[in-house]
Amino acid sequence: MSPRPGGSRRTHGRSLRARLNGRSLWTRLLLFIAATLVAVCAAMAVTTVFAQRAYLLGNLDQRVTDAAERGQGGLQNRVGDATDLGFLSERGQAVGTLAARFDDDGNITAAEVVTQDGGQQVLTAAQRAALAGITTDGSLHTRTVPGLGSYRLTALGGDGIPVLTGLPMGDVQDMISGLVVVEALVAAVGLTAAGCVCAVVIRRQLRPLGRVAATAVEVSRSPLGHGEVVGLTRVPERDTDPGSEAGQVGAALNRMIDHVESSLAERQRGEEEMRHSEERMRRFLADASHELRTPLASIAGYAELMNRGTEKIEPTLAWRRVSAESARMTGLVEDLLLLARLDEGRPLQSAEVDLAALVAEAVWDARAAGEGHNWQLALLLDAPALVVGDEARLHQVVANLLANARVHTPVGTTVVASVEATDVSCRIRVRDDGPGIPEHLLPSVFERFTRGDASRSRGGPTEGGSGLGLAIVAAVTAAHGGRVQVESAPGRTEFTIELPPATSPTAPNPAPTRAAASA
Repeated sequence: MSPRPGGSRRTHGRSLRARLNGRSLWTRLLLFIAATLVAVCAAMAVTTVFAQRAYLLGNLDQRVTDAAERGQGGLQNRVGDATDLGFLSERGQAVGTLAARFDDDGNITAAEVVTQDGGQQVLTAAQRAALAGITTDGSLHTRTVPGLGSYRLTALGGDGIPVLTGLPMGDVQDMISGLVVVEALVAAVGLTAAGCVCAVVIRRQLRPLGRVAATAVEVSRSPLGHGEVVGLTRVPERDTDPGSEAGQVGAALNRMIDHVESSLAERQRGEEEMRHSEERMRRFLADASHELRTPLASIAGYAELMNRGTEKIEPTLAWRRVSAESARMTGLVEDLLLLARLDEGRPLQSAEVDLAALVAEAVWDARAAGEGHNWQLALLLDAPALVVGDEARLHQVVANLLANARVHTPVGTTVVASVEATDVSCRIRVRDDGPGIPEHLLPSVFERFTRGDASRSRGGPTEGGSGLGLAIVAAVTAAHGGRVQVESAPGRTEFTIELPPATSPTAPNPAPTRAAASA
């Protein structure tokens, strides 16, 4: 069973489209424009040839008709027989003019043609046979006469003597052939020139799109899956003009690259933060485990000694050490619980707090705990030092800063606690003239379990701290809408806490105290 012609054409069309789609845009545009120009030139050439041929044939037909009328008129003035074609010898007859006479039955009785030398040549039987079938109705016919070529013929009868007249079509055919050759040459030269110009113009117009494609390829080769992704190649500014299609594509590609780069940067920051968070969590768990294990080990050791009834230690001293380690462990657990509550965003008690009185009390407590230091209090108040917050936690903040100065500075160090109050802020400053904080610890001084001694070993329960004091300072300050900062250099270390005053719109709303709630 043979395939249907329609299916074959559809298959050929799909194959052609597939071949075109596999080529570059430059090639497809050039082929399309070239095909369009060829079609237009061919249509113009065909139209010109047909129009010129119609015009020339019309002119030739008119000449043939005029020649037939002249011949018929010339025969009426002659007295010859039925084979007389003497009018062909008259002046004005063109070379190649053909004439014939008919008998009463319409058969050709005589036929002659004008030769190059002006004479008359009788047609042969074969040549006369080519004229058969032409009626005397004045219609025009085209016949090929052997040995003479193509002729345009007509026969006139009517009231006059029937006569057939024809003129050669060689001139018309030569002119048409020459016109075709000229048009073909002009079209070939014109199409070649137009193709070259179009190729250059298309290539120049597609250069921006090529640069955009090159940028996309370069970006696609970048290692986007790992490492730091910065400085991705962009489309040049000259190729992002929104007035052109290529510029719109270039601008859109730049925006997409910006989005990709920002997304990858955000992802990388998230991964870095996750790694840092995991590292902090592991360190936190390790430090917390160590801090809890130390007092637990001490308590277990003293309990074992008392169970054995050994005389190496007095029971009173052992119980005192157990109580001290228990208190130390309890304080550590309470600090951890406080930080956990603050991390969860649990609200603190809120009431109006006088920072001047609070800092004064904390300084008196610090003087009692560290008599070897020089404690000073400075109140620089341009307005009442009133804030809204949890008085116990704010007292813990100041106490932690003073304890930090006492523990990490030698005896004889001067520690100055000052309170500054204005209409826009309240500040607490704790300054000492000790050796200062090591420079490498300053960025992480407010992180949990940050200590100057990274080995986690301390000579005794009173040496150093758990590393949670400054972390609690930062967390409680942030929970009150404030901020804390530190500046340290050898001979001067200053912690500054800034809190919004009670009249500030950013101050926390006072919550009912426990006594007010019970009332």
